[in-house]
Amino acid sequence: MPPRRIAAFDFDGTLTQRDTLLPFLVRTCGSRQVARAVSAVAPLAARARLGRLQSELHHRDAVKEALLAALLRGREAAWFREAGADYARTLPARIRPDMAEQVAWHREHGHELVIVSASLLTYLAPYASAERFDHVIAVEMEVGADDRLTGRLASPNVRGPEKAVRLDAWLDGDHPEVVWAYGNSSGDTELLERAHVPVWVGKAASRNA
Repeated sequence: MPPRRIAAFDFDGTLTQRDTLLPFLVRTCGSRQVARAVSAVAPLAARARLGRLQSELHHRDAVKEALLAALLRGREAAWFREAGADYARTLPARIRPDMAEQVAWHREHGHELVIVSASLLTYLAPYASAERFDHVIAVEMEVGADDRLTGRLASPNVRGPEKAVRLDAWLDGDHPEVVWAYGNSSGDTELLERAHVPVWVGKAASRNA
């Protein structure tokens, strides 16, 4: 078996031009419900920014979890899957042309393609399947015994150190010959540090290794 070569991509702001989570929530829950939920979590967001939370979560993670819980708790899992599949069809239009070329370059060279994102798996999984990515690591919502969303995340938010942790879990002890990683923010730092070829999107970097 030839040695593995893997290209790992952050999604929002890296493969896409901007955030995809809030537009998904507005599309599926409605702008009024999103506005009410944002207002409801605003005090938490203020305390989080000031470091006044009891939780050990990063302030962005805490606010995100609260917003998702406010909007999604109690919704049917089937509805959530359908909403994700519907939204996934809009994502190709959001991809940065330069990054579409980068993905194509890796695919042409036979590299494995993986998305490692703090966005929701419900829309990234169908997008990744349609666009021929090999794997996707993203945020999954917990589903209760009644087949409804509990409002909690099924596992930690895929941000910061968790990105490298989840990539290593997927590799399951394997040691690829080369790992490229693409990111655009501080939440991608650990993922890029894990790579042989880190690429900060928007900055010059070599494809070769």
